[in-house]
Amino acid sequence: MPVTAKLSKKLYEKLGHDVVDELVDWFNHVDTSYRTEFRELFEAHFGRFDAKLEQRVAQLDAKWEQRHVELRAELRTELGATRSAMLQGLADLRGELRAEIAGAKADTIRWNFLFWIGTLGTVVALVKLG
Repeated sequence: MPVTAKLSKKLYEKLGHDVVDELVDWFNHVDTSYRTEFRELFEAHFGRFDAKLEQRVAQLDAKWEQRHVELRAELRTELGATRSAMLQGLADLRGELRAEIAGAKADTIRWNFLFWIGTLGTVVALVKLG
């Protein structure tokens, strides 16, 4: 986009329209060349920046993926240890429960035996008396 130069009337009178128009054309040419150079420079730097950004994003992505894999391995290890501890606890509880049931069963048989002995003794005594 060319620069529109609005110059004073005195400048036109002193230098003339041809010189002032040539001066404006030169300013427009310089402006266009600077804009072109700046655009090329900006595109070159932006290309490098974009490449570095892509590289760093890829590195971060790889780092996150590695950490994800490590966390999954740790979680599996911890879950395995927890599962083993739970299974061991259940086995211990099952053994204790079986021991308690066996003890209750033995107590029941002992009391049952005493009851029947007592009943048999009473029946024998009643038969002898009668």
